Amino acid sequence: MSHAEEHQGTRRDFIYYVTAGAGAVAAGAAVWPLINQMNPSADVLALSSIRVDISGVQNGTQLVVLWQGKPVFIRSRTQKEIDEARAVKLSDLVDRTAENDNLPPSAEATDENRALSKDGTWLVTMGVCTHLGCVPNFGEGEYGGWFCPCHGSVYDTAGRIRKGPAPKNLHIPKVAFVDDTTIKLG
Repeated sequence: MSHAEEHQGTRRDFIYYVTAGAGAVAAGAAVWPLINQMNPSADVLALSSIRVDISGVQNGTQLVVLWQGKPVFIRSRTQKEIDEARAVKLSDLVDRTAENDNLPPSAEATDENRALSKDGTWLVTMGVCTHLGCVPNFGEGEYGGWFCPCHGSVYDTAGRIRKGPAPKNLHIPKVAFVDDTTIKLG
């Protein structure tokens, strides 16, 4: 092989590498907008956490707020509701996990693991039925909690599924007290 043929082979290899590199950069530039569009929009990021004043919520009532486009039930439970929820055996539940973002995924669905406050008064759940995403109504159904009229899912006073097609308990988002009258979602 002559020196000229060796030189041509090296130049050809160089042109292949440069062409492949330019193609990879062009493909990345073309795909990036498609991937970037899947990131949350600015309005969603702005609502990633909110503070809610709960000072006006009377015992036995609930406040419904919209967070990340979904309703959130903030309930001040009565002692009767707390007692009913705490009397339920885990073996009676459809979903035995707490479904609580504030606890490990394996936490049991006891009322204590679902209530926000140690005394059990405050319960904060997503207001979205885990069956098909409907919004359940409070105070209907046989367990005194929420009832989804669309398909008949029945939740107890701790937001745990007790009857119907819903597979999971009402979800509890990341939530914490900021002070005595304010909670932070997210």
